[in-house]
This record gives sequence, C-alpha cells and structure tokens, in this order.
Amino acid sequence: MSFSDFAAPLWFAFALVVLALTVGYLLVQWHRTRQTLRFANMELLETVAPKRPGPARHIPVALGLIGLLALTVGLAGPMADKRVPRNRATVILVIDVSLSMQATDVTPSRLAAAQKAAKGFVDDLTPGINLGLVTFAGTASLMVSPTTNHDQVTTAIDHLRLAERTATGEGIFTALQAIETFGNLLGGGTEPPPARMVLESDGKQTVPANQDDPRGGYTAARLAKSKNVPVSTISFGTTWGKVEIPRQQGDGVDEVPVPVDDAALQQIANLSGGNFFTAASLADLRSAYSTLSDQIGYETVRGDASRPWMILAAVLIAAAYTASLVLRQRIP
Repeated sequence: MSFSDFAAPLWFAFALVVLALTVGYLLVQWHRTRQTLRFANMELLETVAPKRPGPARHIPVALGLIGLLALTVGLAGPMADKRVPRNRATVILVIDVSLSMQATDVTPSRLAAAQKAAKGFVDDLTPGINLGLVTFAGTASLMVSPTTNHDQVTTAIDHLRLAERTATGEGIFTALQAIETFGNLLGGGTEPPPARMVLESDGKQTVPANQDDPRGGYTAARLAKSKNVPVSTISFGTTWGKVEIPRQQGDGVDEVPVPVDDAALQQIANLSGGNFFTAASLADLRSAYSTLSDQIGYETVRGDASRPWMILAAVLIAAAYTASLVLRQRIP
C-alpha cells in the first residue's frame, strides 16, 4: 500500500501529534517517578502505600493513542477495490434451439439441461441488469426484450421449442439489434449502457455454411466487437452426440451425429472479445454460467475504505475511557 492508495494522505501528518502525545506521556511518567523517589521517605512510603501502581495504569492511555492512530488512517481516506452490482448493464442470453438439442448425450437431453442451467443463470444475475432472450435455429427470434423483470426470461426458457437448422450468425445479429434498440429507448446518458452477450450452442452453423458469410457467425462476432459487445460462448454437448431423424421416404429413423463445434464457438468468442467455455454435462454448464454470472453481474470499482478504520478508532477511544474509569476511577 502506498500514498496513492489514500484520498487525503496529508492527514498522516496528524500522526506527529500522536507521537508528541506519546513522548509527552512518557516524559511525565519519568518525571513523576523521579520526583517521588527524590522526596519520599521510602520506609514511610512502604507503610502507607504498600501497593504501588502497576502497569495496568497505562492501558487507558495506550488504547487512546492507538485509537488516534486508527483515526489518522481513517482521515487519510484509504481506498480499496470493491465488487458492486452492475446497474443499467444489458445482457442478452442467446440459446441454440436447433434439432440437435434433443440429443441425449447429456442427461436427460441437451435441451432440458440447457433450460435448467440457463434458469439458474437468470436467478443468479443481479436485479439491476436488463436481461433479454434470443433463440435461434434456422432463423432467430427475440423472445424477451431486455428487462429487469427476470421472471419473464425464466418463463420463456421453460417454453423453448426446437426447429431445423442452425443460424448462429442470425442469433448474434438479432441480439445486437435488441441491444441497440433498448439502448436508444433507455437513454439517460451520453453513452449506451454496457452490454454483453452469452451464446450457448451445441452444433455447427448450417445457415449459411460459411462462417465468414455476411450473415455468418464470424461476421456477426466482428460486428459485436466493433460495437463493444463481447460474446461469451458455451459449447454444450459431446463429440459423440446423435439424434434420430425420421426418414422422409419410408418408415424408420436415421441416426445423425451432432458433435459440438468447439473451434467455431471459440473463434466467435475470440473475435468479439468474450470468453469461451466447454460443457459436456449439466454440472459443467452450471459452472460456466456461474462464472459468467459473477463476471457480468458485478464490477470492480475504486471506493472509500475508511469506515472500518473510523469504527476501530471509535471503539478504541471508548475502551480507553472505560478502562480509565475502571482502573483509575476517573477520566484521563
């Protein structure tokens, strides 16, 4: 800790007053002892005052001086980093609802696990955050516009429905549009509120096939970066996941592999400035969401940390007066 960690370091000069009081007290005690020994009849003194003052008589003064030192630190205005809940921040939860989410490589299914973990994420977010929900398959839909009423998002998560194909880029574009619209409606500042996106997907983008297409995931991630909206991605599922697709002609079903696409989702996070997570189970998914909730829901700010020192000073000075009354029957 240095002087730069204090708002008013000049108050440390008050410590010189505390030092002067300490020296003065020691000199008074020394002078008093010397005078007593010089003029007292020792035989008579032992008779009338067999019990001499013990070290306990110094406790009130010691407590008072330490209290003044604590007060000095408090007056100097110590500063410290504090984690405080974010306000006005906008978060869009973007969830993949393509047919691959019905795979059962994650118990009981990818979709059911995703719903449970996402609702836990919603519950953990601080109340002041404006939360929205976007779902995407072949197209993307804004299910819930950003709102502090998080119950709306929870209800929407309970009613997710699967559809064909996967358009990851459309999900990001739709979320960015929702963030921009909400920022314009919110107003109240020279800059839009800070925004972040959490995208959970389990498979490879199929619409369009090229991630660098104008509507592809990488293009959307670059746009998010330019708008200062990090996209944190969660790759959810395993490499051996499969789904059963009814045959278009004839009876029966075909087993179609639906492995996760870690590389693409990690690239989206890298391009946008977000974080990348992998989750092969409900526990993994909850852990990823928990980390994101902590990152998104709170911010670290530099703030005043003098209160504990002022409380300590008050307690010590009060203790000094109490000890003086108990030990010496008078206030120093």
